[in-house]
Amino acid sequence: MILYPAIDLKDGQAVRLLRGEMEAATVFNDDPAAQARAFQDAGCRWLHLVDLNGAFAGRPVNADAVEAILHAVSVPTQLGGGIRDMATVEGWLQRGLGRVILGTAAVEDPDFVREAARTFPGQVAVGIDARGGKVATRGWAEETDVDATQLARRFEDAGVAAIVYTDIDRDGAMGGPNVEATDALARAVSIPVIASGGVSSMNDLRALKARATIAGAISGRALYDGAIDLAEALRMLDGDA
Repeated sequence: MILYPAIDLKDGQAVRLLRGEMEAATVFNDDPAAQARAFQDAGCRWLHLVDLNGAFAGRPVNADAVEAILHAVSVPTQLGGGIRDMATVEGWLQRGLGRVILGTAAVEDPDFVREAARTFPGQVAVGIDARGGKVATRGWAEETDVDATQLARRFEDAGVAAIVYTDIDRDGAMGGPNVEATDALARAVSIPVIASGGVSSMNDLRALKARATIAGAISGRALYDGAIDLAEALRMLDGDA
């Protein structure tokens, strides 16, 4: 299972939100590129980036911070937030991003997601963010009646590289991930599923690793707070600790 350290970008800074509330942002580093280097130095194999302002604006907003990260590290990165057209997808991949994550577009423009996945095989993931099993879009600000599992199944044959599944009510709350819901989603599709939201301890990582269906986990606040030591977590996930 791959551990993805998260760098959420708001106004050019690395922050963490509480349950997706922009007003409940805690700034952890005003130099996101330095934070990315620290995660790489600890041994991570991927980074997970989110343009929080972009998710609301529907276009890239923290592009300078993302580009600084791309120049600072050599590990592959994935980015979500405000990516809603082919030009933006292509632009980010040309600048060295490893993978884009399409969330709002998966609900509002699934044909675009399919086209992107066909055009850039292995470099397009779908982000499914849910409250109570129902998908939320546009920076989690808009609720829908779309079921998370049904949405995932719509892309079963699209060739997407992964599904990033976030339980919004767990995100940033340090209360543990929704292992059962993530496992159920992973069992419903053949697409690799990455767990996000609430991963706050080594025991959480062990619980996710124990589910063979789950391909990865994203953690942010716990790494910044020190609740999870990244190097120790990576050793554990590799079976060495």
